[in-house]
Amino acid sequence: MKKRIGSYSRVRVEGGGRGVVSQVGGVLLMETIRKIGLDQAISAALTPWRKPRAVHDPGKILLDVALAVALGGDCLADVGMLRAEPAVFGPVASDPTVSRLIDTLAAGGNRALAAIRTARAQVREHVWQVAGDASPDATGQVVVDLEGVLVIAHSDKQDAKPTWKRTFGHHPLMGFVDHGSGGSGEPVAGLLRPGNAGSNTAADHITAARLALAQLPKTYRRGRQTLIRTDSGGGTHEFVAWLSARGRWLSYSVGMTITDAVHQAVLKVPASAWTPAVEPDGEIRDGAWIAELDGDCLKGWPKGMRLIVRKERPHPGAQLRITDADGMRLTCFATNTAGTPIAALELRHRQPARAEDRIRAARATGLRNLPLHDAAQNQIWLEIVQIALDLLAWMPMLALTGDVRRWEPRRLRLRLFSTAAQLVTTGRRRVLRLAAHWPWTDVITQALQHLAALPNPG
Repeated sequence: MKKRIGSYSRVRVEGGGRGVVSQVGGVLLMETIRKIGLDQAISAALTPWRKPRAVHDPGKILLDVALAVALGGDCLADVGMLRAEPAVFGPVASDPTVSRLIDTLAAGGNRALAAIRTARAQVREHVWQVAGDASPDATGQVVVDLEGVLVIAHSDKQDAKPTWKRTFGHHPLMGFVDHGSGGSGEPVAGLLRPGNAGSNTAADHITAARLALAQLPKTYRRGRQTLIRTDSGGGTHEFVAWLSARGRWLSYSVGMTITDAVHQAVLKVPASAWTPAVEPDGEIRDGAWIAELDGDCLKGWPKGMRLIVRKERPHPGAQLRITDADGMRLTCFATNTAGTPIAALELRHRQPARAEDRIRAARATGLRNLPLHDAAQNQIWLEIVQIALDLLAWMPMLALTGDVRRWEPRRLRLRLFSTAAQLVTTGRRRVLRLAAHWPWTDVITQALQHLAALPNPG
């Protein structure tokens, strides 16, 4: 009997195997694309950029890159993982063809971007209708979080500048629709900016908000049923005035900077006016209190604005700022929501922390690095990243249930997308046979059944 050495068995590896396909879980994304009609919408939108004798459809090329990014790729060349499995993903364009399309769309400027964004908006409305109770507007309100992202550049790319965190790169402004605690979120805005772009630039926040609203169904492009949330970067007079302008009437919950006037007003708040903050489960948040300010603090701001401040014991090791008071960390936000207790409003404003989860997912889905040199090319890449994130949000919304629906991209790739299978051809049919021992085979097959039950695109 041979003595076994080490914890793992030795496995002999040979090339030349046949009938085995990798990244089979990607069929979940492919079937999602087919069922929601995203392929038809993108192909129709990019028809003006298709050459008369072109072999590959521009829409298919763009979606192939987005699929590769959703599966974990972070550059154009990673579309090769799809090209290696033509039996599953169909014909995939060569790397030079992909690069030429990106250059062509970048040269198309705002016209090409508008075409892609319009197609995404049309499909998004259809997805929300099909999703029913799982859609982000099931409660009658849509919440959009605007958040800045720092993307580090490791080479001298166009618009790469020193950032406020002493790094070097870009500072895109992103927008995400919040799916609530039962889901993830989907991107609705991606504004590429230089690394030295200011956090409090009102014009950029207005542009990002316009892009986000254009992605929503028409019902939610104005009115109180749409809530725009930002951190203190959006707390400017111009942006708040734009949100509450006549004819727009959007709801907002915007972080504000603690100015000297606010600081002095907090010091005058009597102890009886402070209300305990609450947690999502309704329990009192330990060591946190909130109060509403009025008076001179609201002068110069739009009518109907409420200013709410929170004081909280700092975390162990945290340093207090000069704007803090009585050993408490002060934060402040503004909202125009009336008739709601301030504890509920403060809890709602704290929930943009979920936007940080969306940022983490975006970094893991092509936003860790902008791989191209020109800013116009990287803006197209940003649109591709958003399509990939759309797919990673829409597929769970339509096909997954329970805790699985909240899985982030890294877990989806590890457990579902990376699955291998045996490709069997019987007659004119191709069948993928998943391993029976794979723990998440049932999740994949049930998700495909849910997608098959959806109506085909008209």
